[in-house]
Amino acid sequence: MKILLTGFEPFGGSPLNPSASVVEALASDTPADIELATMVLPVIGVEAGDRVVGRVESDSPDAVVMLGEATGRPGVSIEQIAINLRDYRMSDNAGNCTTDEPVVEGGPDAYFASLPVRRLVESIRDIGVPASRSLTAGAFLCNEISYRVLHANAISNRRIPAGFVHLPRLPEQCLDADTPHASMALDRQIAAVRTILQTLSA
Repeated sequence: MKILLTGFEPFGGSPLNPSASVVEALASDTPADIELATMVLPVIGVEAGDRVVGRVESDSPDAVVMLGEATGRPGVSIEQIAINLRDYRMSDNAGNCTTDEPVVEGGPDAYFASLPVRRLVESIRDIGVPASRSLTAGAFLCNEISYRVLHANAISNRRIPAGFVHLPRLPEQCLDADTPHASMALDRQIAAVRTILQTLSA
């Protein structure tokens, strides 16, 4: 099975992004029987969406798993919904800050992820890592690429599992925070995403 796995570069002043670290780890230690294509995306508005949609169209993967960081979440979150809204709470890495704009002009209000969300949550919990279903991916880049991929799949009638997974911050990202944030060690995050890939390929 061929799976496209994406993460994001660091943003918001942090030198790290757990999604990039997980992608890099699994690229060098891929689960058996999986052909893994990987990419680390820029945290830049439309560019990130263009790159991942282009890769889906060129590589024709059997599934797409997109990863990103969610400050404050204590466990792995499988996103159920992507909405047609750009409403950044902070500037992206190119200094863009967008408010109340659609991701795709004239597109549907939302798409449901085509990942088996509940099954993935249970699979991650089965290895002892906290996981939950989430009903909001926000309105920043994580939601942006999720909506773009689901929209591209819909208009191309590409029926493959695809969706977004939010990961907690790493402990080392929280050392200087005045208010402690939830975090999770990298090895547990890698194990969770490895389980996602294995569950999809089973």
